[in-house]
Order: sequence, then structure tokens, then C-alpha cells
Amino acid sequence: MQLTGHALFKQLRQNTKGVALVEFAFSAPIVLALGLYGVEIGNQALVSMRVSQIALNLADNASRMGLIGTNNVESMREGDMNDMLQAARLQGQSIGLTTNGRVIVSSLENVQQSYDTAPVQRIHWQRCMGKASGPGYDSSYGDTSISAGTTATLANAGTTMPAGMGPTGAKVNAPPRSGLMFVEINYLYKPLVGEWLVAPYRIHYTASLIVRNNRDFRQIYNPVASARRATCNLYGP
Repeated sequence: MQLTGHALFKQLRQNTKGVALVEFAFSAPIVLALGLYGVEIGNQALVSMRVSQIALNLADNASRMGLIGTNNVESMREGDMNDMLQAARLQGQSIGLTTNGRVIVSSLENVQQSYDTAPVQRIHWQRCMGKASGPGYDSSYGDTSISAGTTATLANAGTTMPAGMGPTGAKVNAPPRSGLMFVEINYLYKPLVGEWLVAPYRIHYTASLIVRNNRDFRQIYNPVASARRATCNLYGP
């Protein structure tokens, strides 16, 4: 029996066999997008926490590592600094820290060197690692020459920082006759599920800790030039 147009429409209207499938077809993309967004937010939180912990661990290590001599004075050496950077590299390997980011370690000191007439707060030396470069990745809070701190001379005294280091309103200063290690990490976060959901953005963390031991602040040593200096003109993983 051939159905008229009116009868066919009435039959189709009463037929509900495919309703669930249609509803699923409409809702699945929304549910999937919400699920992926939740995964993305969780991953962002995890990566952000990891970068924060790497910065804190590096500042902690740099504030208390070095060779303590028989006179109970600690000497910071290039090899010590390289070991600390290597530890941070391994910690950040799973997120590509040195491929997508930049790590800067500054020795902010407030001491009177032999060539000073009074204590001076300065970035005495800096060491870096990571391939990322340019504004937002190189240090935002001060820099110094690649030779600064390599000899105990005025020519390599570093860069004076009378106001300290850090963002406006939250600058840190080295204690009198001592120093602190200031760590800055800038990392380009790349979305886990693609840029169609979340755009890449920069994760930025700083950490600083006062030097724990009786450190020799005259320079960063390199016995018999045995260690490669991780100076901030070098960019690599």
C-alpha cells in the first residue's frame, strides 16, 4: 500500500527508533571536547608544577653546593654548576625543558671585593642552558658578561643591581656580606591535544635562596680549566 505524503510524515514522526543515535551524534563532539579540555587542564597543572619544582630545586642546590676547603670556606666551581644544570635537565627531560625553554642561574652578591671601597650588590656571574632565546626567554631581570666572575678583577666584576632582582614589587636582595642564587625558568608549553583547543603559552617561574655555607665570593673557579662554562651566550639542549 502506497502511503500519502501526510501518512508518511505521520509515520516518520511516530518512529523513535533512531532518536538515541541522533542524540549521541549531536552530543558526542561536545562530550569529547570537554573531556579533552579536562585532560589538557590537568596536564597544564602538572607541567607548571614540574617547572616550579625544578626552579626551586636548582636554587636550593646552587645555594649549598661547592667544594669546602680545609679553611671551612666553600668554593663554587664550574663543574659544580654543570652538575646542577645537568640535574635540572634530567628532571625536565620528559617535558623537553631544554628544547622548549631557557634556564638562567644568577649569583646575586652583596659583598665588598678587593677592588671595592664598600659592599656592592651585583650579578657577579650567570650560567644558562636551553635552546629558547629572545624576549621572554632570556633573563628578564638582569644579565652580565660571559667573563663576569671568572677572575677576581674589576674587569670581571659583573653588573651592579642596587634594586635587586625579580619582578617589580617582588624584588629580592642579597644579604650584606653574602649572596643568593636566583633562578629563572621560561618554558614554552605546547598543548597535549593540539593547538585547536588551547594555544601555546609561556610558563615562567623564579626561585631564590640565600647561600647556606661560608662561600668564597671572589669568583667562580675552574681548576685547570677542566670544565666547560655554561655561559649565557650558548644555546643548546
